[in-house]
Amino acid sequence: MKKALIIHAHQRYAGMAAGGLNTTMAGVLADEMGLLGFEVRHTHIEQGYDVNAEVQHHLWADVVILQSPVYWFGMPWIYKKYVDEVFTASLMQGVFLASDGRTREDPSKQYGSGGLLQGRQYMMSLTWNAPAEAFGDARQELFEGRTVDDVLITNTANYKFCGMDIVPSFSCFDVMKQPDIEGDIVRLRAHLQHAFATTKAPAGGVSQKVLDAQTY
Repeated sequence: MKKALIIHAHQRYAGMAAGGLNTTMAGVLADEMGLLGFEVRHTHIEQGYDVNAEVQHHLWADVVILQSPVYWFGMPWIYKKYVDEVFTASLMQGVFLASDGRTREDPSKQYGSGGLLQGRQYMMSLTWNAPAEAFGDARQELFEGRTVDDVLITNTANYKFCGMDIVPSFSCFDVMKQPDIEGDIVRLRAHLQHAFATTKAPAGGVSQKVLDAQTY
């Protein structure tokens, strides 16, 4: 049985970001990956974690999926703290990567080619205030044609640096002004089936309560 680690990175802000939407989507991730035949583990960063246990969870997993809101065009700071602690511990233990890939003897070796987690996959599942049309369109003022994965490359680079393959991200867009949570759940299930199913996914699944999008 393949194994999936879901990292729930939501951070609460009173009156603005209670976390209901990200909790719903993390539940959808766990449910759908279970239906696809994966054993699932779940880390909710805000509830606390053991650094060395998180290193072992990553080594255990075939797939790591991040569920996170996007705050100020990046992840909540508790996720950055999590990454710094877990990846630094793994570096000291020599288990996520052997080196940055380069050697003095062979300058042709590329930076970022020393990872030890080959054959594993990483995916982001995100919630945005930004609408979908803000991305991938050179006429848009802010991102100037960049995709979600372009904007958040510093997130996926952590995992690619360690040898993992990057699965295209999933996003719930415009969740504050024009939410479509029921539609987002349907799209997320289809995205996971396309990315991870080796056979046709079972129909149905555990129903997910759709929470007020204002909870982000």
